Amino acid sequence: MKENVYDYLVIGSGAAGLYFSILAADHGKVLLLTKNSLKESNTYYAQGGIASVDRDTDSFEEHIKDTLTAGDELCNPKSVEMIVNEGPEIIHDLIRRGVKFTKDQNRGEYSLHREGGHSKSRVFHFKDITGRELIRALTKNVKENKNITIFENTMCVDLLTEHQKIDPPSDYRNVTCYGVYAFNLKNKKIQKILSRSTILATGGSGQVYLHTSNPAVATGDGLAMAYRAGATISNLEFYQFHPTTLYTEKDKESSFLISEAVRGFGGELKTKDGKKFMHRYHSLKSLAPRDIVARAIDTEMKKRGEDHVYLDVSNFPAKKIIASFPNIYHRCLEEGIDITKEMIPVVPAAHYQCGGIETDLHGKTDVKGLYAIGEVAQNGVHGANRLASNSLLDALVFAKISSVSVQKYISKNMTDFTGIKEWEYYHTERPLEKVVVSYLRNTIKRLVSEFVGIVRSDERLKMAQKMIDLLAWQARDYYMQTKLSKETIELRNIADVASLMVRFASFRRESRGLHYNIDHPHKDNENWQKNTRIRSSGRRSKSEISK
Repeated sequence: MKENVYDYLVIGSGAAGLYFSILAADHGKVLLLTKNSLKESNTYYAQGGIASVDRDTDSFEEHIKDTLTAGDELCNPKSVEMIVNEGPEIIHDLIRRGVKFTKDQNRGEYSLHREGGHSKSRVFHFKDITGRELIRALTKNVKENKNITIFENTMCVDLLTEHQKIDPPSDYRNVTCYGVYAFNLKNKKIQKILSRSTILATGGSGQVYLHTSNPAVATGDGLAMAYRAGATISNLEFYQFHPTTLYTEKDKESSFLISEAVRGFGGELKTKDGKKFMHRYHSLKSLAPRDIVARAIDTEMKKRGEDHVYLDVSNFPAKKIIASFPNIYHRCLEEGIDITKEMIPVVPAAHYQCGGIETDLHGKTDVKGLYAIGEVAQNGVHGANRLASNSLLDALVFAKISSVSVQKYISKNMTDFTGIKEWEYYHTERPLEKVVVSYLRNTIKRLVSEFVGIVRSDERLKMAQKMIDLLAWQARDYYMQTKLSKETIELRNIADVASLMVRFASFRRESRGLHYNIDHPHKDNENWQKNTRIRSSGRRSKSEISK
């Protein structure tokens, strides 16, 4: 019986995955896999919006300049120019597809926010739930498209390459991706899925940290799978901490985000005694780039021995605050905080992965037939630090550009699926012990948070490397020796990503953007204005600094 082969296999249901699926469906059969439900992604929780030039008072040149400045001289200017120039058309296409953006009731034009690092107000938004609105509209488009098949509650275990063939090669050079082994979380069965192209849109790895704004699904699955398949990983030392997530004394898997737009609105960062402090760290004060703000908060907390600072908007009219940030207002009320009268307790949390699977300007990785878009990809847009609200723009633009590139690829290449094996169940039937998974996972998360967080040092990274190597080995061994489950798959992926993060942070002997090392506190353009890279090669890994 002939196996079913898709033209496009899209893994991930955030903005990048959904938008790519819609565009690709005009040219072939699309299978969209998502680990949870279609809505459960980093995009869904995005509050800020989509940065795009829209007015005569703004310009592409200024948006490009702001992005390059935030990226701390490590962005690829061509990538930045691409997303900025494509921005207006992306916004207009989203509107045509049913996405709503908030308008100024008095002037009748779109209400544009200004966020940290931006010289102009250019952020399209829908109230303070832009991500939710974007997912709503794109999901509707996906569900109505007959060329798109959706598998929810489906988790990918590994990518299919030559190493899953009956006669595998001896190393990872010149490999091709043929699809995935997918694990159905409902019936607990593994399915081999074949496709002429595979597009990773799996988002970031925030769950590798103890405190994160990311949802529970953000366990670095796409990054880990791509690394194991032989793709190059780049710049993973740059992980952006959102300066302001809601601080509570309760232990939670995900921290509630207090949008960048609150500072753009006029919110001021203050210490517990109500004193402002950002003027001591940057000329833009509370509107400084996120890495500056996060380090400033971290410094103030450590200096004062306190576990959070405050963000204050209480001097603005209550009606204006509630109208601008209804979601934040009601969420804080649930915690007993009235932001129209009280300061908001905030703390930095892991938010956005600026490094990732290295791609070219079309989303193509160095594994044939494998593409990466959105947060999982390192395409040169964000450099050493992401400019606020450029992430959704990046995801949507590269979804559009890569959809054209993939179409050309599958029209020119005849993929040979001969010899791809069915899943070989090498795991034992030993039942899962949640206490073991919980211990290993939480220990890894705490280690990464404390040693590879906002501020780093050579000694801490050296200690972290020794400990993470042991923990990662134990996690992979437990994965192999235990019945396959969502918990063990995620544990292996978290361990792989954590190990990579420590290695990347150890490479860079300077401080730039999101990577701050107290033993190398200055930027060194002569030696380090370049990308760091790691690529798995057979049983070994090749680490290099790009030229």
